Amino acid sequence: MHEELKKTVCEANLELQKRQLIIYSWGNVSGIDRSAGIVVIKPSGVLYDELTPDKMVVLDLEGKSIEGALNPSSDTPTHLELYRNFEAIGAICHTHSPSATMWAQACKEIPCFGTTHADYFYGPIPVTGVMTEEQIKDDYELNTGKVIIERLDGMDPMQMPAILVANHGPFTWGAGPAAAVEATVVLEEIAAMALGTITINPGQGQISSVLLDKHYLRKHGKNAYYGQPRG
Repeated sequence: MHEELKKTVCEANLELQKRQLIIYSWGNVSGIDRSAGIVVIKPSGVLYDELTPDKMVVLDLEGKSIEGALNPSSDTPTHLELYRNFEAIGAICHTHSPSATMWAQACKEIPCFGTTHADYFYGPIPVTGVMTEEQIKDDYELNTGKVIIERLDGMDPMQMPAILVANHGPFTWGAGPAAAVEATVVLEEIAAMALGTITINPGQGQISSVLLDKHYLRKHGKNAYYGQPRG
């Protein structure tokens, strides 16, 4: 059952390896079929070289295993909490990609310095608060999801499809697995660009709101004109 979603999620996980955004088993992609009420996610600790669609784990939104012989990713409770709280999210990706993780470990948001960033993310990439000792010791992965949700309060997650978990790393999402991975690829690129920007000019200011609006909305706004017509 759910063969198409397992295949799509597996391909998205393998795309992370192709893009050199993960090593060993450091990362995961999941996807959701809301009509069926199921989530497909990468198994825990399995090397990317060994991933196949039949190894994907199928769960319900409460984390009960429906299909698959392997344990799901240890980050599953984080994914499920995001799915339960944001109806628009269709897939989630988590990595420890180097540049984005540097910003997460520094507990700093990624400033929006230019149009490359603005084409994908509507403002600076937010960073969560540092998790408390209690949050870490009790339901750590679930609480990771909760601090992400807390930080995104008042934001449209589809306008800001990325966040940095303080001291940890990036999470991204999208309408489907390929979109979630694309957000991760772009996030890593702009994280590296931002680091280079402040190295060249430590006092560099962020992009103007006018230019941010122009670049984001021409691609994602209701009157978007970037690309070719669909349909």
